[in-house]
Amino acid sequence: MMDRARIRHHFPSLTFVAIATVVLVIAAAGFIYFGAYNIAADAPHTRPVYAMLDGLRERSIAVRSRNIAVPGNLADAKRISSGAALYKEMCSGCHLGPGVERSEMSQGLYPRAPELAETADLSPAQQFWIIKHGVKLSAMPAWGKTHPDPLIWDMVAFVRKLPGMTGEEYKTLIAGAPAEHDEMMKDMGGMKGMAMPAAPHGHD
Repeated sequence: MMDRARIRHHFPSLTFVAIATVVLVIAAAGFIYFGAYNIAADAPHTRPVYAMLDGLRERSIAVRSRNIAVPGNLADAKRISSGAALYKEMCSGCHLGPGVERSEMSQGLYPRAPELAETADLSPAQQFWIIKHGVKLSAMPAWGKTHPDPLIWDMVAFVRKLPGMTGEEYKTLIAGAPAEHDEMMKDMGGMKGMAMPAAPHGHD
């Protein structure tokens, strides 16, 4: 009996827990209702919030991509060329490229879109998952809604070549890439007639 009494003495009562829970719920509801947190893209997150969201994103991607089978031909020249065409049209406005100046869109994004020529910390499976499914609370779209998996792997193949690529090499790959996005989509089937907008460009 003495041990139980001591244990109860060291823990809050159920009444206290219930009242504290209600207070926290009301406080959270008020925080949301009165717009206390500034979600403007030009007002960065506080460090704790950014760290929490960053960790959440990294773990979510790692867990959901771990069973994805990676094709063995990501180094294939045709696959890389196809990915270059897709990257130029769909990705370069935000993620830029070697020797590419920052666009107006890339400067206005928060969190900033990673410049893929400067980072190589993701596995092919993680890159595929991000491109296919997108990322909430960012400007990264889910390209899997409009593009089949083989084309997404083409993008992965090209993105993996970006780190270490020179500006001239980038220009050469982009210039030699297939010109017609619509034709590439038709070849894959299921997306006939869907035209994709060109990537936005900043002022010269």
